[in-house]
Amino acid sequence: MTASSPHPSRLYRVDNDAELAELVRRGRAAQAEERQIEESRLLRDVEHFLARFVAYPSEHARLAHVLWIVHTHCMGAWESTPRIAFLSPEPASGKTRALEVSELLVPRAVEAVNATPAYLFRKVSDPDGLPTILFDEIDTLFGPKAKDNEGIRGMLNAGHRRGAVAGRCAVKGKTLVTEELPAFAAVALAGLGDLPDTILTRCVIVRMRRRASTETIESFRRRFHVREGTTLRLRLEAWATMHIDELERAQPDMPVGIADRAADVWEPLLAVADLVGGEWPSRARVAAVTLVTDAKAASPSLGVRLLTDLRSVFGDRDSLFTTTILESLIGIEDSPWGDLKGKPLDSRRLASLLRQYDVTSTTVRVGGAPGKGYRRVDLHDAWLRYVGPATKGAVTSVTSGKVPPAGH
Repeated sequence: MTASSPHPSRLYRVDNDAELAELVRRGRAAQAEERQIEESRLLRDVEHFLARFVAYPSEHARLAHVLWIVHTHCMGAWESTPRIAFLSPEPASGKTRALEVSELLVPRAVEAVNATPAYLFRKVSDPDGLPTILFDEIDTLFGPKAKDNEGIRGMLNAGHRRGAVAGRCAVKGKTLVTEELPAFAAVALAGLGDLPDTILTRCVIVRMRRRASTETIESFRRRFHVREGTTLRLRLEAWATMHIDELERAQPDMPVGIADRAADVWEPLLAVADLVGGEWPSRARVAAVTLVTDAKAASPSLGVRLLTDLRSVFGDRDSLFTTTILESLIGIEDSPWGDLKGKPLDSRRLASLLRQYDVTSTTVRVGGAPGKGYRRVDLHDAWLRYVGPATKGAVTSVTSGKVPPAGH
């Protein structure tokens, strides 16, 4: 060392507390950035793995599946768990494949085809941890033998909420006793057609479709891909262990139009996206708005369809005779009103459908002539509550990644 060379200790000298604090801040910022990059890479790896084997109808559907899988590893953080439902009008649309690939990535997967209620309830009660239930052919639970599946349907309806239980009677010796079995568990569903609204409203709905000739995916063979899937699952488990407390405290902002039950469904998924940061919060909110909008437009109930069509029939008129309403409804192209189980809509069925919305017929005057009919003022509340404003609905389509939080 020459006389002019500084002592080695002088190379790292911190002259004051402010400089030391700045170095610490920069170090922590660098660590946080490195962690964010690594966690974002984990979600991208999961997304890439899924995309290799499943032909999703959209990027939004694929992203929702990724976030749903991550949320299954953090069940201790949630008050409510969303179901994810892969539905299609025809077989061979990728629904089962989506469950098969999920099975490698979620904790304690239970494939529940033909499972009994007792089996499922006891799996949920397993002291080793909550299962993730993967239920294929879910449409079979709601057919002609639906009464035989009342227990499973009850679990699907109630089990989205932490603390939900199923009350059962059991015989122990000669004594009939009651027992309460936990029902809270993450569930993925796959099936043909639609499901009851009581289940659909608790689901992220993915409308699958048959793969086009231009869409290519890899063949999935569990024995070949189980090691890669298991590695991803273990990485997800480690991430969840590190962040479970943060997720439990999370209160993600909801995009405009995502409220009530839709907010319950998306809250865990948005919480995951917000914690990872980077591109994921904006992508998740775009997916939420898009999928909720699609779900609302895809399968309105018969009553909501009637209210929607009635608003078109009324136009700006204050009153209409029942006969005029029926003729106009039946005349709407592609409407169901001309053939309801083999018969056209009549005044009795119209009254029955509207009665559930507190709308009843009365004597009205149209052009000075009296007759039985309906008044616009009596329909106004039902239109507002179940159809929405006459302009665009509260949930609008999103074309950019910038979705303002509610209240902004």
